[in-house]
Amino acid sequence: MPRFPFIPQEQKFFGLFEESAQNMVKAAQALQKLVTTCHNVAASVAEITDLEHQGDLITHQIIAQLHRTFVTPFDREDIARLAQSLDDVTDFIHAAADSMLIYKVVATTPRAIELAAIIVQAAVEVEKVLPQLRQRSNLIQVLPHCIEINRLENTADRVFRAAMGELFDDGIDIASVIKWREIYEYMESATDRCEDVANVLEGVALKHA
Repeated sequence: MPRFPFIPQEQKFFGLFEESAQNMVKAAQALQKLVTTCHNVAASVAEITDLEHQGDLITHQIIAQLHRTFVTPFDREDIARLAQSLDDVTDFIHAAADSMLIYKVVATTPRAIELAAIIVQAAVEVEKVLPQLRQRSNLIQVLPHCIEINRLENTADRVFRAAMGELFDDGIDIASVIKWREIYEYMESATDRCEDVANVLEGVALKHA
């Protein structure tokens, strides 16, 4: 199948990707606020749920646009993977917040605050890099952002491992272990999906720059 170059007049995908990233950043910031304070948990989860639904809608719009477009700005499979990876980040942010509501979490942990801050940093980095897709000449600028997202994901891995080890310290009750283990896993998965976004973007940049 022939590979088509970027088509400057096809801007809808780029706008939708950027909208998805902006929505993801809002969800990450809302999670950070929730994890830091543990105040108004139900209201915060409701806000993040609305953002998760908005993320789903944007993803559906991207896929619908993909089916309607004959010549795409870059490979169809990369468009689909990028859309899904962006949506997955918001999904895991929502899962972490929802678990706090389900488990009636009333006090935070230092590790949760660390992970939430990393999620925000990674989400913001994704938001910053996506506009570079609009111009083929800017694609080389994607790579430093991808490196930074990968670095943040590695940092999140280290925090996650430390958090899991601390859960099994003497004196922590089993209920807290169960609650925070699930929340930590969702938060770490959010950073993994940011790395997935970076991997897609790196591939696009290397193929088309």
